Amino acid sequence: MPSIEELQLEIETIKKRNQRVESDKAWETCWTRKIIILFLTYIVIVIFFFFAQLPKPFINAIVPAIAFALSTLTVPLFKKWWLKV
Repeated sequence: MPSIEELQLEIETIKKRNQRVESDKAWETCWTRKIIILFLTYIVIVIFFFFAQLPKPFINAIVPAIAFALSTLTVPLFKKWWLKV
């Protein structure tokens, strides 16, 4: 049978894990993360378009970056729908 100290340590471990999980979930759903992803996606596409020598890489990279961002924003909607089915 576990001692009181062991049980208290286990409870503290669980509380720390729960706090870490809640922080991770908050990061996954925050707008800061989504904006960072949008910005980084745009930069990567600009670099690719530049090296591929496509015209106007800074302007033409806007569409795929926004499309990617929109696709990530719609995932929670599809998840909710899928969970209901």
